[in-house]
Amino acid sequence: MGDKPKIAVFDFDGTLTTQDSFVPFLRWTHGWRRLVIGLMRHSSAVLSYGMKRCSNQTIKEILLTEFYKGWSIERLKTAAADYAHHYLPKLVDPDALERLHWHQRQGHQIILVSATLEIYLQPWMKTLPIDHLLATRLEHQGGSVTGKLSGENCYGPEKVKRLERLLGDLQQYYIYAYGDGQGDRELLEAANEPYYRFFNRGRYLMIR
Repeated sequence: MGDKPKIAVFDFDGTLTTQDSFVPFLRWTHGWRRLVIGLMRHSSAVLSYGMKRCSNQTIKEILLTEFYKGWSIERLKTAAADYAHHYLPKLVDPDALERLHWHQRQGHQIILVSATLEIYLQPWMKTLPIDHLLATRLEHQGGSVTGKLSGENCYGPEKVKRLERLLGDLQQYYIYAYGDGQGDRELLEAANEPYYRFFNRGRYLMIR
């Protein structure tokens, strides 16, 4: 470890939470009936995504267009803050959160790097607090949501690129990284201590 600054990098969905947070957000803003109708309207794309024939960015933009295109960005920010404060905490894994707090107690810098939407992660992370957030951003023009992403979905190699843009050469740091899926592979490979899918009962599985 030496004297390198220590950084703990966490994925969000499935790592800090017990499940995906995007579909519950759609339900929060639209209700069950509208959610089901919208998903059925794009059932072929949803099925294609489930079979890994459709990228994360493509399916996300399809659903964002279906549910939020034309919304004012301020309306969506208000809904996202409401979700972040009243529902999102219910999805958080207490063991994972305790691990994050352990890093804080050690004085480590905490960075959240996630394909999840920045618009509701930002108000949630301020309650902890977390030092930096690198997440998927929504495009909006003239104050209205377009349904597209602003830049790349923060998934896979994009996570490492975002970290490098924030920190510079990652070799300058001692990095702990926590992830749960294929989208975290490059992030875990870049870490000195990569941990994968294992927070239960205070134990952590290092994969190197």
